[in-house]
Amino acid sequence: MPGPGGPLSRRRILTLSALAVAAPFGVLPRPAPAAAGDADADAYQRAFEAALAADQNVRRYTAPGREILYRPRQLLAAAADAKRVATWLRAHDYPVTVGAGFAGVTRLLFDRETDIPGVVRKLRDPQQWPGQPVPAVQPHHVLLGLGNIMGNPGTPPRPAPALPPPDPTRLGAGAGVTVGICDTGIWQQAGACHPQWLGGAYLPQLDDEDPLYVHTDVLAAQGGHGTFVAGVVRQAAPGVRVDPELALDPTGVGDESTVVAALSRLAPQVAVFNLSLGGYTLDDQPSLPLANAVAALPATSAVVAAAGNAGTSRPLWPAALDRVVAVAAVSQTTGGPVPAADSCYGPWVDACAVGERHSTYVEGQLPLPGRPARQFHGFAVWAGTSFATGHVSGRLAAMMTAGGLSADAARASLLAAPRWHPDYGVLVG
Repeated sequence: MPGPGGPLSRRRILTLSALAVAAPFGVLPRPAPAAAGDADADAYQRAFEAALAADQNVRRYTAPGREILYRPRQLLAAAADAKRVATWLRAHDYPVTVGAGFAGVTRLLFDRETDIPGVVRKLRDPQQWPGQPVPAVQPHHVLLGLGNIMGNPGTPPRPAPALPPPDPTRLGAGAGVTVGICDTGIWQQAGACHPQWLGGAYLPQLDDEDPLYVHTDVLAAQGGHGTFVAGVVRQAAPGVRVDPELALDPTGVGDESTVVAALSRLAPQVAVFNLSLGGYTLDDQPSLPLANAVAALPATSAVVAAAGNAGTSRPLWPAALDRVVAVAAVSQTTGGPVPAADSCYGPWVDACAVGERHSTYVEGQLPLPGRPARQFHGFAVWAGTSFATGHVSGRLAAMMTAGGLSADAARASLLAAPRWHPDYGVLVG
């Protein structure tokens, strides 16, 4: 498939370089997925796409290479620009009311279905503002638990046996450090089902619970994602505490306001902020509210976010923000690590780690259209940049306790290592 640079994709060039000159990716190409894996991945994506299409609060902008998801009938303007933007809109026959603001932006609400991307482009046109600065405006972008194209991880989780107990010699790794996980929340039974991995690792709170199920024991497309990420963090740092917060629904859908709200609910002692989520923005401009929210976090903290699983170099937010550690995924082969098939990449990526992880999960069955449902009993294997991100967050926590470092100092130390490749950053083992 043609890539952003022409008929021969950048990812294909990287793989050929690895084969020809033993570049850091190793000497083996990425293995092709098994046929059954392809069928299940396709079914999983179809299930997610159907759920997304049924969501009345999601709209798509579908220009090739510029796709975004956004909330209908909403526009976000920087608070300082909101009054003149509202005046312009009303003068151009767009009746709007002012809604609740968040993270330095004001929500302007339309009374009818509107081409929000088209309106934003007009508002960003300097010719509309003679003698004035162009206002900062954007759609209210939908964010996801990341995955192939615009959705969830490209392959569904697979049932797996129980993890072995934590290594007794590593129980102090991350002790005294709290990692905030803004995700789908945490399974109500996570501590009881996983006493060695999650028992006592967090304070159970009703508003942190992952709803998980569509009905009975049938899992939503991304139900349990936050529980899985929490287990990945704890495997990298078995002594760490986690603070789970709901930023996404169990289908894996949220938006800039839900992520900002989740960040604001995290405990003040959180040092590392894990965001295994993200989204594309109109014209690839940085998200105003996410940039403001990240800038407001303590200077000694670290923010880690997934680079996405769309297999392109297009920047994903919040990962592409300067202060955020953007994490890509690699796959482990007998010849060493190679880029994961779906991982995003680019000079904006800071680090990479193995994306396929075996971790704590939930009880239930995951239906796959036209395929057998997958039955889970508390553990799973899942692949994606979401889980590479959880590993990097845990490694930062372990570095903090090992070296007596702040989270920001640990981040600086981690990123001081040589880059594995300019488009994948530092390889974190």
